[in-house]
Amino acid sequence: MNHHSTKAILIEQTGGPEQLKLVELPVGEPGPGEIRIRHHAVGLNFIDVYHRAGVYPMPMPLQLGMEAAGVVEAVGEGVSHLQVGDRAAYASTPPGSYCELRVMPAKCVCKLPDAISFETGAAMMLKGLTAQYLLKRTQPQGGLHAGDFVLFHAAAGGVGLIACQWARALGLQLIATAGSDAKCALAREHGAAYAINYSSEDFLARVKEITEGKGVKVVYDSVGKDTWDKSLDCLQPFGLMASFGNASGPVPPFAPGLLGAKGSLYVTRQTLFTHIATRETTQAMADELFAVVGSGQVKIRIDQRYPLADVQQAHRDLEARKTTACSVLTLQVR
Repeated sequence: MNHHSTKAILIEQTGGPEQLKLVELPVGEPGPGEIRIRHHAVGLNFIDVYHRAGVYPMPMPLQLGMEAAGVVEAVGEGVSHLQVGDRAAYASTPPGSYCELRVMPAKCVCKLPDAISFETGAAMMLKGLTAQYLLKRTQPQGGLHAGDFVLFHAAAGGVGLIACQWARALGLQLIATAGSDAKCALAREHGAAYAINYSSEDFLARVKEITEGKGVKVVYDSVGKDTWDKSLDCLQPFGLMASFGNASGPVPPFAPGLLGAKGSLYVTRQTLFTHIATRETTQAMADELFAVVGSGQVKIRIDQRYPLADVQQAHRDLEARKTTACSVLTLQVR
């Protein structure tokens, strides 16, 4: 029996970044439907902060992290889409990517095209698949067509900058919001048709101005509490409010009657993990992502890199909104 071990980041209870501990753990052999993968780079996401802080409750102790890229080292019974030696990347439950080596379910792991680096693979899976399901699978009544206006909050973040580029490729007029002039400039550089600094401007008034009073077909919102009320007022009749996160805190309960009064609106709360529940869907979504990245229509920008041991600082930076684009944990591959 081979004995492997890995450095990994573990929390024993929820709390601040100080809960993140670097530990050494044993790693076994993959069972049926599983693989063992050696990571070359690990992606950081705001969902990791939610897990650490207890916003999304998880059983403890918990190994954090939802995405990574590396090389497949061993393949369990019944796994046919991956082989030993394959370059691979994933966004997946259960958490546990903040490590050098792990055993995990194979169904969400995709072969990484040779043209895409490990760092890019680790940075883009969760955020890129999120942008994919938002723009392509979370659509208002009648769908989205070239020229349509959409509003995207926190557009200078990892998901946002991918969505800005993908929306441009689809011919959509994406109105970005972000918290500083520099972040607005970044969103525009990446394909946003317009950008609004919501810390200095009233985004509702600007959206009405840009759309000549008509409003947008869909709002994509990962901010939550702070942007919710005004977002509903930005929508056209029958518009879609697509919530996919709550960086500023959860949206308080509201009366459905409100949606009628504001124009027979639709509201949905999406999570990536419903979309990637099957291997077939995961692969189809990943293929679309690999195609737009491979063609250069979407560039994956990594603005922050941290060694695994500096994960506490990485979380502090994420929560302080100091980061732009994507962040990765880098590993010394043994």
